[in-house]
Amino acid sequence: MVGILAVVFPAAALIHVLANMRDYRQPAVAIVTWLLMFPAAVWLLPRIRTSRPADGTARARSLTTAEAMAAILIAAAAVGIMGWEYRTPDASGGVDLAVLGTAWLLAIVALSRPASVWVPGALVVYAVYAVLLITSAGTNPVYLNELEAAGYILVIVLAAFSVLRPTIATHTSVSARRSLLASKSAAEREAAAAVQADRRSRLALLEMEALPLLRDIADGTLDPATSDVRERCARHAAALRHSLTDRAPSAEGLMAGLELAVRAAGARGLLVDIRMIGDPGVTAPEITRAAVTTVDAVLTALPPHQVTLTVIAPGDEVELYVTFGQPLPMIPGLARPGEDLPAAAGWRACLTTEDTGTGCLEIGWRKAVLGDRRH
Repeated sequence: MVGILAVVFPAAALIHVLANMRDYRQPAVAIVTWLLMFPAAVWLLPRIRTSRPADGTARARSLTTAEAMAAILIAAAAVGIMGWEYRTPDASGGVDLAVLGTAWLLAIVALSRPASVWVPGALVVYAVYAVLLITSAGTNPVYLNELEAAGYILVIVLAAFSVLRPTIATHTSVSARRSLLASKSAAEREAAAAVQADRRSRLALLEMEALPLLRDIADGTLDPATSDVRERCARHAAALRHSLTDRAPSAEGLMAGLELAVRAAGARGLLVDIRMIGDPGVTAPEITRAAVTTVDAVLTALPPHQVTLTVIAPGDEVELYVTFGQPLPMIPGLARPGEDLPAAAGWRACLTTEDTGTGCLEIGWRKAVLGDRRH
């Protein structure tokens, strides 16, 4: 709507100047003044349009204080120039039309800035108009009526657009919410597709490795009592359980704590894909707390995007990785969660980041200590 006014009002004023050039001291100045309104519209109008950044959300941009002041000064200057160039008040309409032709500039300010900005701006424009009219025509009641009419123009236009401001804000909020839901839905579909693809690849790997192992055991080629065969069977069994559930094989201990951290991260917009290779077993409470605290600190610092959490427990050690693709606004402290752990736990935690913003959190500890605690 403001865009239409920004074209129609200056165009009408320009046509009036062309049709009544004898009423102006220097018609060329008046013509140039109205022609300059169109570049001003091209500069100002995009600054209040709703934008859609890379995250897909809709945002309504407001004029900055400097931009609002520039719009007010342009309006005041146009009214001042037209009032100065108008030859005589006997030919009505020239200065009044200047107020109407620049009202769209004040309407932009009223749409994007509070009343404490656009009300003084309107008063400045009106004061310029009043000074020029009274200077050229005196206090003749006829021209005081024109002054009153100009005041009505400003009040009606600005009151209408100031009332629209909350409506536009509500519409923008609804659009932003709709865009956010659509973006999250698309991200969830992509994550689900990635999980399915990963599941298929793991099952294909099991088919290549686990089935030949079972055939060799059935044929008597391999002895299931040997530690190596039992470890391979346990590893493939854990991988099969994770492939079917896409979650940890146990709902207790470490994985339960990580699930809580992942759930909290999901509420902040992070999509965390949990992957497991092997079985971390029953983790000591203090190590569980340290691991969950460290992971949660990194997830809390990350902006919303896709993150992968991988737990690897092939042998006597457990390794946990959190890989991410967005830069960390702040580097969380990793030393404190592991301060009270015994040296035998072999606790280590480090965070590496690249110049591109990608990075990885690596945590590790020994399983052997945990096995001693279970007995």
